[in-house]
Amino acid sequence: MARLLDDLIASVISLDVRLRACVARMEAGTDDEALHDLRVATRRLRSLLRPLRGQPAADVLSQAAADLATLSGPLRDLEVLIIELRSHGLDRLTHEREKGRRIGYAQLLLAPELPRLFQVLEAWPHLMRVSHREGLLKGLRKSIEKSLAKNRSRLELALRDPSHDRHRLRLLIKRMRYSLEAYPGFIDLSPRALRLLVGAQTVLGNWHDNFQWLARARLEPDLRPRTKAWELAMHAAEVRSDRVLEKLRRQLG
Repeated sequence: MARLLDDLIASVISLDVRLRACVARMEAGTDDEALHDLRVATRRLRSLLRPLRGQPAADVLSQAAADLATLSGPLRDLEVLIIELRSHGLDRLTHEREKGRRIGYAQLLLAPELPRLFQVLEAWPHLMRVSHREGLLKGLRKSIEKSLAKNRSRLELALRDPSHDRHRLRLLIKRMRYSLEAYPGFIDLSPRALRLLVGAQTVLGNWHDNFQWLARARLEPDLRPRTKAWELAMHAAEVRSDRVLEKLRRQLG
């Protein structure tokens, strides 16, 4: 138990450092990947905490991370759209959106969700040590194993559904992948299955981006000239995702 707790605390401290570095990069405006990396680190933190659900210290930190993820999601969607438009030479469509992105960055950096998350992160190691001393972490390893097994079972069930929902599959695959990275060795998965998880997440991410852009085009008329291209790209991603998902289904068996 002590070793597992030490590993958990070390992982959370590492993610704390990574999150603070991402915020510093956003403040300095040094690169275009700072927000993306912030969201990835937040996702990894939530994946680490999910099997600890029910532990007060874990629940408080998980909620703080979820609040930041909710706040930053629309801003990242806008950022990805700007990148997409620029990749097709449509800079004229990015000027107002770029202004909105800069305003969004400033608002995010001033939002109470950020200091709240870092406050909880700073207190978390001590809170977990106290929980351990009070006997609140008994059966922690079994709880983690049960949570990871449940993630796998849900994914396998969804993959066997012929009318599968790509939105839900994308979330289940992300949850499975990041949980495996957070707790290596807890579930025996072949290297091929891991590669297929990453591939499925990538192609479903491409599908999701085009789905989102088409939804925006219905509300933002200046995007409508891209509708046909996005429809074709989304359909191609659907075909590719079906192939990868079938391979993943067979591999997980």
